[in-house]
Amino acid sequence: MKILSMPHSLRVFLCGTARSLTVLAALAAGLAWHPAHALRIKEVAAVQGVRSNQLSGYGLVVGLDGTGDQTTQMPYTTQSVQNYLQQMGITLPGNINARNIQLKNVAAVVVTAELPAFARPGQQIDVVVSSMGNAKSLKGGTLIAAPLRGADGEIYALAQGNMVVGGAGASAGGSKVQINHLSAGRIPLGAQVERAVPTPLNDSDTIHLGLNATDFQTASKVVQAINSRHGMGTAAALDGRTVEVRAPMDPSARVGFIADIEELQLTGSKPAAKVVINPRTGSIVMNQAVTLRPSAIAHGNLAITIDSTPVVSQPNAFSQGQTVVREKANIQVTQEPGSIVNMPSSANLADVVRSLNALGATPQDLLAILQALKAAGALDAELEVL
Repeated sequence: MKILSMPHSLRVFLCGTARSLTVLAALAAGLAWHPAHALRIKEVAAVQGVRSNQLSGYGLVVGLDGTGDQTTQMPYTTQSVQNYLQQMGITLPGNINARNIQLKNVAAVVVTAELPAFARPGQQIDVVVSSMGNAKSLKGGTLIAAPLRGADGEIYALAQGNMVVGGAGASAGGSKVQINHLSAGRIPLGAQVERAVPTPLNDSDTIHLGLNATDFQTASKVVQAINSRHGMGTAAALDGRTVEVRAPMDPSARVGFIADIEELQLTGSKPAAKVVINPRTGSIVMNQAVTLRPSAIAHGNLAITIDSTPVVSQPNAFSQGQTVVREKANIQVTQEPGSIVNMPSSANLADVVRSLNALGATPQDLLAILQALKAAGALDAELEVL
């Protein structure tokens, strides 16, 4: 496996098909750091209480082209249709068994959405619709009115609309071709907010900034930046993750104050040394702060080969015996000689990359080597296994 040195201080171990996943995981983990770019407070902290809320609900998608639920196996789909028809004033005749109704154009779905902070009644939000039965495809379907509830059981939004499914498929004669996923879709601006969630932004004369990660140095730098701009005593660190800030009581002035402190830069900020390991994909990500101490590594490979050979036992003539086929397994264990590699002290990430490339290890071997280096005290970084 080749270790690549990437720009903007983002260093990634790329291996096989995991390349794009590795880069996305690194960006999501916030490991990239450029020494010439000072972080802003808004990139390391957020105002506590200003958060989104998760909504979910149950609904029906209609108008499918024969790709809906098989209602004999999904009885709740039929029950939901019956309940909906009753609400519309329609009652099925008594001689019709609900379990025998074949609703091929209907699918039971779960609807999810994220209610953003400060959302007000009448505003629209996106929703995601996912099949919960055995529907083959939701493409072309229409979601009928589905209430979305919060964790408290109250209805906060109402979803309805035509679905957008980013896939395509066709089947005939037992063959099937499918592109992307057909059992889930999205309705842009498909839900209307019916109730607002109170946000405690103006309840007191202070606001609290919550850091994205516990770091006493970052908390101290946030306090210094705010006090340098707005005067001593404006901000104080309560712990390694929370900073208390005195803010104006006027709502309009408070909004401008928060916008101002979010743009303040934290000069000289540097993330803690960290190595993220994903053993399922064999990918490794490390940030700029990772360093190596002098160490020695012995590395060798162990290979086990199992060959199975069929053996036929044929009975003699007129013996009334039966032909028996058995398998004979040959097991070979091959161990390559390992050599001790001297790992010099590496003060920067470029040196770390060169030292690890000198090992010529496979992705899985390198995972074990990094963990052993950490256990031996030769790797100055925190290991995180996804």
